[in-house]
Amino acid sequence: MSAQTEKPVFKSGIARWIDDRLPLLSWAQAEFVDYPAPKNLNYWWNFGSLASIMLVIMIISGLFLTMHYTAHTDHAFDSIQHIMRDVNYGWLMRYIHMNGASMFFIVVFIHMFRGLYYGSYKEPRELLWILGVLILGLMMATAFLGYVLPWGQMSFWGAMVITNLFSAIPLFGDAIVTWLWGGFTVDNPTLNRFFALHYLLPFVIFAVVFLHILALHQFGSNNPVGIDITKKDKIPFHPYYTIKDMFGFCVFFIFYGAFVFFMPDSLGHAENYIPADPLVTPPHIVPEWYFLPFYAILRAITFDIFWIIPAKLGGVIAMFGAILVLFFLPWLDTSKVRSARFRPLYKIFFWIFVVDVFVLGYVGAMPPEGIWPTVGLIGTVYYFAFFLVIMPLLGKLERPLPLPDSINEPVLPRGRGGATAQPAE
Repeated sequence: MSAQTEKPVFKSGIARWIDDRLPLLSWAQAEFVDYPAPKNLNYWWNFGSLASIMLVIMIISGLFLTMHYTAHTDHAFDSIQHIMRDVNYGWLMRYIHMNGASMFFIVVFIHMFRGLYYGSYKEPRELLWILGVLILGLMMATAFLGYVLPWGQMSFWGAMVITNLFSAIPLFGDAIVTWLWGGFTVDNPTLNRFFALHYLLPFVIFAVVFLHILALHQFGSNNPVGIDITKKDKIPFHPYYTIKDMFGFCVFFIFYGAFVFFMPDSLGHAENYIPADPLVTPPHIVPEWYFLPFYAILRAITFDIFWIIPAKLGGVIAMFGAILVLFFLPWLDTSKVRSARFRPLYKIFFWIFVVDVFVLGYVGAMPPEGIWPTVGLIGTVYYFAFFLVIMPLLGKLERPLPLPDSINEPVLPRGRGGATAQPAE
């Protein structure tokens, strides 16, 4: 069954009148209802829709919080307590927003790992992947800015440490830090700037997500088999995938709700429930968990590179390089086969990479002493080697498994002999 392509006819006269003059309803019908999707998509494809839902939840909950938040160093911490204690359901809005950031990153990380596994970044979807990486970068900036707003101990010192990293940039690093601070230390101008940017960036993310969806619908979704499909291999997005997405939403929101209602502070830091004090440094400054792998990469560089690049600058370059390298992934992977199902060697290195990211996250949470700097350095080397060495070489050296002629082959009998392929993952 394939999706309809003719202009839809709406039952409501008002809807027809509006659509004749502003065809927004026809566009929505074509892009989100009749949109032809591959009929073999599995539940890993749910996370794209989940990410869109989480973005809407974060924007709405954030708007309610801004009605009661005061962006001033003397009042920010107290305004958070006011929201929690005095505002009707303010505690719920804050816990939804605070834990929603973690849920948003969980969904997006899984979404990106799925794209890595099934080769969704390859031609002709390069721009789709680049826009996705841009969304990740905007999310990280927004999350960092938002983490500063409660003006607790970890908020203040996290802002101090991260913004100071820019001072490692030669020539104009100090000027960047002064501009970020709005002065010569992290103070009220800094908090005001961070609040304004934290309010603005989600709407920028929303705009880039819109472009991301347009790029997706230009060539259609990739599929678990990773081969190009014909019109007969597609089905309308509604009701087939809307029902599937709704089931995924329900399961995910049970997980999300468990954090909101039963362990809302488990993903935060106790230090952030102490008002910011510039004279008292926390014993161990760590960012939120979704920054920990990149924080470990930052701390892994403890030596000057080629006696030219200082260790601090090298760490900053490595941390930002860990994100920038993702933009070039469509050209670093030289294999013509998309899905890891048919790439046995790539599949092994991919799962090692997943473990490596988790290890880096754990290292980032540990104090930079003992064995952890060495483990972090090894993890950092593999992180960059995976993209810059392993992927280009595998495309030349790996011998992929034979690709099926159709997406039906992995699930339907082959020929009259009754031989059956393995079921789809």
